[in-house]
Amino acid sequence: MPTMTTKPVRRGRPGYDLESLLQVAVKLFNERGYDGTSMEDLARKLGITKSAIYYHVPSKDELLRLAVDRALDGLFAVVAEIEDVPGRAIDRLEHVLRGSVAVLVEQLPFVTLLLRVRGNTKVERAALARRREFDHLVTDLVKQAESEGDVREGLEPATVARLLFGMVNSLTEWYRPRKGSDHVDLADAVCRVAFDGIRKS
Repeated sequence: MPTMTTKPVRRGRPGYDLESLLQVAVKLFNERGYDGTSMEDLARKLGITKSAIYYHVPSKDELLRLAVDRALDGLFAVVAEIEDVPGRAIDRLEHVLRGSVAVLVEQLPFVTLLLRVRGNTKVERAALARRREFDHLVTDLVKQAESEGDVREGLEPATVARLLFGMVNSLTEWYRPRKGSDHVDLADAVCRVAFDGIRKS
């Protein structure tokens, strides 16, 4: 009987696959800024030639797109889960907030890069458009929670949404993963501060 052989995973040149290339690129973009990082800088950091990078991606823009989409896809995946969350709108809002903290902790360099996007390129403008879509979804949840009587009167839903995610986004400025740390504890702290402030007693 012939033996089956498994096809080896294609890692590309020279030992870098797309994932490891992307991890290094995002680190460099965060350190130097996307505009301040050239493909030559990236090649030097990796210790490979630019052609080895182009083996995986056609451009620096594509590296940015892959990076910001990872953060955005994670956030939208959290929003997609709320259809299965029982309870009221404020419970779904809390689920989104907790899930967003988890995404930030798990994909910290990617979320950090997303939050630094300013719209200077087509990729950046597309990312900002998706961020606005996410903001609208959160604002709608705040509106629903308000209509159900679970949010204090006199709070503008769009402002509440910005304040909630301003708190989450600020984590990128100081949060650093530690051995044994858990995003659940962090999410608990964020939600306690946030919802004690907006929830109608």
